[in-house]
Amino acid sequence: MRSEHGMGGRPCTRPYGTIRRLPDVPTASAVVSPSFDPYTPAEMAERVEAGGAAKARLDFGRTFALGVLAGAFIGLGALFSTVVGTETGLGYGPTRLLMGLAFALGLILVVVGGAELFTGNNLIVMAWAERRVTTFALLRNWVIVYAGNFAGAAATAFGVHLSGIHSLGSGKVGQTALAIAVTKVSLTWGQAFFRGVFCNALVCLAVWLSFSARSTTDKILCIIFPITAFVATGFEHSSANMYFVPVGLLMEGGAGGSITWSAFVLRNLVPVTLGNVVGGGAMVGLVYWFIYLRKRRPPGDGEPSVT
Repeated sequence: MRSEHGMGGRPCTRPYGTIRRLPDVPTASAVVSPSFDPYTPAEMAERVEAGGAAKARLDFGRTFALGVLAGAFIGLGALFSTVVGTETGLGYGPTRLLMGLAFALGLILVVVGGAELFTGNNLIVMAWAERRVTTFALLRNWVIVYAGNFAGAAATAFGVHLSGIHSLGSGKVGQTALAIAVTKVSLTWGQAFFRGVFCNALVCLAVWLSFSARSTTDKILCIIFPITAFVATGFEHSSANMYFVPVGLLMEGGAGGSITWSAFVLRNLVPVTLGNVVGGGAMVGLVYWFIYLRKRRPPGDGEPSVT
């Protein structure tokens, strides 16, 4: 032992050769690394349920403003799709594929940028079925968001019309836009309904898959393929049609052409909207609620085996 003088001249002793202990430093194995694995379907269901409950609690102003943003985002995706699909010379299938890839921009902006889209919000039925959202709150959200989507998409259509984009390519872009609108209002009620069903099944699957993501890149990859599929196959999306058909109406001057407001609303928007609710709310939302949230098992019981 040796004697040392510490603070204030007080002696202190410690054995020769001892090293003063330093604070513990976590080893590499003790550091928790962020997980790059996707969330499991059971975890996704809980996230969708919690997100739906939060959406239903938003006040009118924010809900409507986010709905307007979503309508504008979808309108931009629709515009991009129209330009990309003009005179490709690639044939029907490849052209539709390119249009679908371009249209995916709309939902990417909605999901990553943050906005309220009527078709995606059909998944709120999972929180409703779990009794975390009342029927009134569910319908309130849908009505406000639907109105916001219409305002945003129609305003985008009006702005695009004023910008003269339809004159690009010696007017070919305008011809493509008009042909899309005419096709949509020419569908029978039944065709529009069932195309709406399958469309929103794919849209809500895209949103559902995005809840598995842990990064922005993951979300984008989850969105691209289902959205490309619905556009390429010609399915009908109510919020997108709030852009596509008004653009055609503006090009025809709103009167005397093959597109009318009554045809748009009664033969397209109404059946497509109802089909969207069935496809997204029932075929995706309620099915996943039934599998993962209905009568949830106690912790440790595991989760349903789904292949």
